[in-house]
Amino acid sequence: MSKIVMKFGGTSVATTEKIVNVAKRIRNVKDKGHEIVVVVSAMGKTTDELASLANDLSENPTKREMDMLLSTGEQVTMALLAIKLNALGIDSISLTGWQAGLQTDEVHRNARVDNMDASKVLKLLAENKVVIVAGFQGVTSDNEITTLGRGGSDTTAVAIAASIEAEICDIYTDVDGVFTSDPRFVTNARKLEQLEYDEMLELANLGAGVLHPRAVEFAKNYKIPLRVRSSYNDEEGTILKEEVDLENNLVVRGVAFESDIVRLTIEYDIPFNGSLASIFTTLAANHINVDIIVQSIVDGVRPAVSFSIKKESLAEAITVLESNKQVLGFTFADFEVGLAKVSIVGSGMVSNPGVAAQMFDRLRKENIPVKMVSTSEIKVSVVVPQNEMIHAANALHDEFGLALI
Repeated sequence: MSKIVMKFGGTSVATTEKIVNVAKRIRNVKDKGHEIVVVVSAMGKTTDELASLANDLSENPTKREMDMLLSTGEQVTMALLAIKLNALGIDSISLTGWQAGLQTDEVHRNARVDNMDASKVLKLLAENKVVIVAGFQGVTSDNEITTLGRGGSDTTAVAIAASIEAEICDIYTDVDGVFTSDPRFVTNARKLEQLEYDEMLELANLGAGVLHPRAVEFAKNYKIPLRVRSSYNDEEGTILKEEVDLENNLVVRGVAFESDIVRLTIEYDIPFNGSLASIFTTLAANHINVDIIVQSIVDGVRPAVSFSIKKESLAEAITVLESNKQVLGFTFADFEVGLAKVSIVGSGMVSNPGVAAQMFDRLRKENIPVKMVSTSEIKVSVVVPQNEMIHAANALHDEFGLALI
């Protein structure tokens, strides 16, 4: 029998009626003779509701206690699903993240998976049980409960798939697969039949919310076939793999966008005595993720470095920088809010020069100002005013023919 991991997101298990539908889907797969591990998220908006309760009690609840609180959401789902499956005559058992053997580092609210001991899961599978695991959570070496950040259940699913050598890891969502862009906002967005790991990793990092970036990293590193598909129909969805044929010879295969970006600028006195390493080492030590970085050192002009961060990290970033101002050697820090990031992604960009120029030319024609730029072999990202984000995404989706798939 082949082993399969099935992961169901919050919208797929938002109500008891939907949990019943999920249980029936699992039964259908089990009836085909597969060994199944199911990973579940919290029901609907449960995580947000729990966070809201904490915020009613404290403006700054401790991260450890937030992990203790938020991890309960997935535990409710796993138990309810196990109850329904057992009622259907399918021998099932639910496990928390730590019971399943998922060990993480010690970073509360955004932990990374260090190790996955699948011995208990494998033992239960050998007993012909359906194993249901709470996603989004793990435990440190000191037995402290941690959570993996938004989308962490995807990471749980792929980590388990790798550890049990699953044939495939299916990520069930409320969409039919991975689209060329978000179909809620981009006209004529189309579903992709296949996508390379690297392309999906870029899209996930650049704002496409369908998969968590760390889940894609795991799938790529362990070569786990990963499929994104709908919870509500039997469509095949989108398969992620090492290499795919370019559909319709498309150079660009997706447009991603992300709102609430902040540009933070640090200026120095002349002569320049700052250190980029010191700045970003300090920010990294405080778990503040930095994206696009632009440095400017010109004779006779005050040196400066600008970088983008997410709006949610702004207050902490300012606090960290100001508290280390003397050590870092800068004189002035400023920030600009109301920005967004729009990106194009495609593995074909490596061998096709001029893609960035085409992108910039279309944005110019649309009168959309570009404030920052970042490139890699398979993506180009621009920071634009947030009120132009959807306009830019639609224009670029049209420019590179993604509606024609």
